[in-house]
Formats: sequence, structure tokens, C-alpha cells
Amino acid sequence: MTIEIQFLGAARYVTGSKHLLRINGKKVLLDCGMVQGPRAMANKANSELPEEILDVDAVVLSHAHIDHSGSLPRLVKMGYAGDIYCTHATKDLTEILLYDSAHIQAQDAKYLRKKHRDGFQPPYDEDDVRETVEQLRGKGYNEEFEVIPGVRCEFYDAGHILGSAMVVLRIDDGGRELRIAFTGDHGRKALPVLRSPARLPEVDVLLTESTYGDRLHDPAPDLQAELGKIVNQEMEDGGRILIPAFSVGRTQNVVYFLGNLIAEGAIPKLPIYVDSPLSTKATKILASYPELYDEETRAILASGRRPFLFEGCRYVASVEESKSLNSLRSGIIIAASGMCESGRIIHHLKQSIGHKRDTVLAVGYMADGTLGRRLVDGVKEVRLFGEEFQVRCQVRSMRGLSAHADYKEILENLDHLKKSVKQVFVVHGEEPQALKMAERLHDAGFRDVAVPVHRQKFEL
Repeated sequence: MTIEIQFLGAARYVTGSKHLLRINGKKVLLDCGMVQGPRAMANKANSELPEEILDVDAVVLSHAHIDHSGSLPRLVKMGYAGDIYCTHATKDLTEILLYDSAHIQAQDAKYLRKKHRDGFQPPYDEDDVRETVEQLRGKGYNEEFEVIPGVRCEFYDAGHILGSAMVVLRIDDGGRELRIAFTGDHGRKALPVLRSPARLPEVDVLLTESTYGDRLHDPAPDLQAELGKIVNQEMEDGGRILIPAFSVGRTQNVVYFLGNLIAEGAIPKLPIYVDSPLSTKATKILASYPELYDEETRAILASGRRPFLFEGCRYVASVEESKSLNSLRSGIIIAASGMCESGRIIHHLKQSIGHKRDTVLAVGYMADGTLGRRLVDGVKEVRLFGEEFQVRCQVRSMRGLSAHADYKEILENLDHLKKSVKQVFVVHGEEPQALKMAERLHDAGFRDVAVPVHRQKFEL
């Protein structure tokens, strides 16, 4: 039997996760994510999916984030009618994220037409999302199931966002078994709300992410205190704080920390606005899976305090409410998207980018080429909705809030695999980070470590 893997996304790049397995004439796709980055490049990549995946037999989804799930409706639009396997929580989150993605793309296209800047055609619409949702198949953690004949799958908690999974495939190769593990986005032990990443079983082939392959996070116990220090400093200076954050995971973590800080009296009871209908829906889904919380969060719930819904924290739903925040000159606004590439954060940036007293606080990873990354790197001028703006606001960063494990955390959680693993593929990282992660894996004792380039194939 010939078993081959091809890397069609997130190869020496962070977003657009797509990894294709060819197994005895059948095809299984791991993730089908959207590419995020410079608009022209991203729009082209998201509209023109690799032809190799158009006739896949099954899809296995690691988690709901758009860079892993966002091209599923495009795949369905182009003819895919098979099953899409994921955890139960990922199924729920993917539905709201994909509808939100379709809505944002439609709004962007409408705005650009209004500005006489035609050319952007959304890769899918809400009808395509509706079909996609019907093809999602929810499974529990540690519940083995058949993907295609001869290939069984099991999900292990990745601790990244609600429902995120490390995928283990067991392929029957004529009497012996080939075991493949895909970390998806590897979570962290110390972050709030969710359980720590699970321990993977022994496998033969490992695909690991490398977002932070060249660096370590700030010590987790200091993150809440650091956030409190930043908030107090900025409140003294005047102005408002904008926090671009993914609606699923990052937003809830930030709100959790802010709620703790207020409860402890470490920061004043300032107004907090979560400006995202998606975040409201995601928080409701999060509330329906308390069995996936860590002990600390369950203890807070048992005490009667609500970690995501507390006095002074307001979830903004309507466009009218969102627009009313334009005149707000103090407080905290948390809005999507996390990399400042679309959504309501762009409108708030338009109001704050030229104000010296306002602050943009980045609380996670910003992919190369995104607006968020350019701001963190200190760019002096940005283009928003076709207009040029001088960057006069302060831009600060808290990398430690990332839900991605750093290289040390990944190595610690995967160290027990080095005796069984025969091939390692490093994905989901910009080239310098991916290469550094490969070097660290090799130094730790892993054999045959490769950093694939886009479209590269390997026989397993």
C-alpha cells in the first residue's frame, strides 16, 4: 500500500491549513482553512482551491478557527458532498464562525462596490455555509470512528480553543498499522478556562504546528497582572483601549482576566464592550460545555461568579450599537478580527488610529502581512477601507496570551513520542519559526524532521 501526504496550505506559512493524505487511491483532507494575509494574495488563494482536494473522500477538522475551517464552504460549493468529522463543540463553533465569515465577506464586497472598487467576489455565501453545516459530523474526544474503510480516527483534547483536537489516524496497511498524529493548533497548560492538552498515544508520523517555534511566552502567572498594569497605565493617560481578538477563545480569555482584575480591585470598574455578535454566540456555546473547563474556572462558577458575564461587561450586537462606540473616548473595546484583517475592529481602528491617547493592544499572534502585524511592527501609515491614515495611537503587545503553545511547551508534551515517531513534518509557522522548530525537534531526539514547502509530497 502506498500512503502519501501533500502539504497544500500552512507550509512555511501560518494560515490556510490543508494537508492531504492519499491512501491506496483514496483521499483524506486534514483541515480546509482560509489563507489570511495581504488581501490580493488571500483572495486569490481562497477562491482557487488546490485541484487535488476537489475530489477528496473525507475531511477531518482539527478545530473551528477560520484558518483551519474557513474554506470548507468553498470546497462544498465546488462539489464536495462528503462527511466533515470534528468534535461536538467544534461542530457548534464552526457553524457560527462560517456564517460570520460569509457575512463579513458579503459586507466587504458591498462596501468596496459602494466605493467603486469592484473586483472582490466572496468565495462562498450563506447558502454554501448551510450545506456545509449539514455535512459536519460531531464526535467525542477519545471516541474512535471510521473515516474511510481502513482508516480510523480519534480526537484528543488540544487545549487550544473549545473543541480543539489533536487528530490521530490509524491506517490498516495490510496487517500492520500506520499511526499518524496531527496536533492542529497545540494549546497551552497555563491558560484559563479550558483543560490542558492531552497526552498523545505513540505514533509513527507526526505533524506539528510551529507558530512559536523560535520563542517562549511570558510566564503565564504574570499575564493577568501584566494586563492589569497596561490597563491602569492607559487609563491614566486617557483615551480608549482597542483589543483585536478572535471571537472564539481569545476574547473569552481577555474577558476572564479583566473580570478577575475587577473582582480583585486591581483595575477600576471601567466599561468593557465586546463588540461582536459572534463573540456573544461563542460565549453561549462555551457555557454549554462546562465539562471541558479547567478546575479553576469550574471553581469560579461554583462560587456563583460569572467569569464572562459580569457588571460593566457589555456584549454589543447591533450595528447601531457598534457605531455608537465611535464617540466613546474611554474604556475597553474588544472586537474581531484578531489580526485586524476584517470585521468591526477595522471601523474602530479608523476612529482611533490618529488619536495619540488611544491604544491598540495586540493579545496574540499576528501573521506576516496582516494589518495587525504591520501595526505591531511599527508601521507609520495604514490603509483602511481605501483611505490612508497616519498611525498616531500607541500600539502595545502581549504575546503571552496566545493560545498556541511555544516551542518548549510543545516539546514537553510530545517528548514521549520521540522513540516511536519515524517522520516529523513541521507546519503552521512562518519559515523562520518552522525551521527553528525543526532544529529543536531534531536536537530533542526526533528523527527525520522535515519542513515542507507548499505542494510538496512525501511518502509515509
